[in-house]
Amino acid sequence: MQKVKLPLKVDPVRAAQKQLDYDGIIKAELLTRLAESTQSVKSDANVTLSFDFDRRHLAVMHGSADVEVTLTCQRCQEEFNHTSSVEFCYSPLLKTDEDDEFPEAYEPAAVDENGEINLVEIIEDELILELPQIAMHDDADCNVSSSDKVFGKLPIADERPNPFAVLKQSK
Repeated sequence: MQKVKLPLKVDPVRAAQKQLDYDGIIKAELLTRLAESTQSVKSDANVTLSFDFDRRHLAVMHGSADVEVTLTCQRCQEEFNHTSSVEFCYSPLLKTDEDDEFPEAYEPAAVDENGEINLVEIIEDELILELPQIAMHDDADCNVSSSDKVFGKLPIADERPNPFAVLKQSK
């Protein structure tokens, strides 16, 4: 089955009423903020979405996404490919929900004036949050050997006189 492009925006309440399921892609060109956070985006994002209502009759969007990006290793400064996979669960934050307590199980999704959520922004946010804080190869793949890594005591720097020693004498 061929994957199709996902819609940019969707009305989550209508989609939940119809119990829609999406299995598609988001083109790499649309993931501009992800491209700024990495060296490059190597593939289109594969996304699956499922809309439904929960027990409290809140519209809920469950989904998962994965994309392959290029990162720079912080040890050897060489580029490597990394697959970022994420699962998420959102519920639209409607004006009537602001008074009630929002369930902790769901992330709130902001709706626009038409009651739609921007799928590209939400999925791109999740993929950015899934990126490693410090990008590194596996130890076996990295060009920096273990002998080049420094552990233990640091060499003692030049001993300079303490600038507060004068205050000690005045005491």
